[in-house]
Amino acid sequence: MLGLFTGGPLAYEAGREDRMPSDTPQPRFVMVRPQMGENIGAAARAMWNFGLDRMAVVDPRDGWPNSKAVAMASGAGRVLDEARLVGHVAEAVEDCSYVMATTARIRGLTKPVLSPERAMQVAAQKVAAGEKVAVLFGPERAGLENVDVAQANAIISVPVNPDFPSLNLAQCVLLCGYEWRRATQTVQPERVDMAGTDWASGGDVEALASHYEDRLGEAGFFFPEAKAEGMKINLRNMWSRMPLTRADVQMLHGVLRQMVRWKERDR
Repeated sequence: MLGLFTGGPLAYEAGREDRMPSDTPQPRFVMVRPQMGENIGAAARAMWNFGLDRMAVVDPRDGWPNSKAVAMASGAGRVLDEARLVGHVAEAVEDCSYVMATTARIRGLTKPVLSPERAMQVAAQKVAAGEKVAVLFGPERAGLENVDVAQANAIISVPVNPDFPSLNLAQCVLLCGYEWRRATQTVQPERVDMAGTDWASGGDVEALASHYEDRLGEAGFFFPEAKAEGMKINLRNMWSRMPLTRADVQMLHGVLRQMVRWKERDR
């Protein structure tokens, strides 16, 4: 059976529900025979970055709990405190109906090979349907063994440089965590933080264009006369093409007013 370790160096106070595992359905990330506590801690941070807090640790080389893992987790200690410590991969996944193994090497095993993006889409579908899903991550030195991979339903393969395919444990966890987030949350591909202002309206831009056109006309900018109309059109086109905020428009009005005042003071 899976053993739940709850007495570690970062064990939380009784009754602190905000520090207990989240109730969000999610896959279990299984660290198989990890060698360095620092990498386990970094993996915990990567998991919690994306709201994942179901970790299982299989036969860690340096024992458990691990003070170096705790130090590296830095803010994600809850993941370590609730980590399941087991002796074999089979124990870590015995209640799971679907298991994926991360590996960069050709294994000679007939299995579906998924990108991290597709793997987490599949995981999200199965978890949403009430299934339990696990993802295996191998030890740092050589990765998962074939006997581990043979227990998985599918392989996750990251499209890395074939001349240097090795990923750090936490890097691989981060990639999968990120893709899980994308598969389960609406991620805005782009946004603009307005910083307390709004986009300028058409009227705002028109007033700005008129202000500059008037002052530049007074300064003799539109010369020669034959080109004046084309210059005014280009200037207005520039203002309308710029993604101006109301704060931008106010500042540009102020710049022009100050330049006019400065010129008048210099007379």
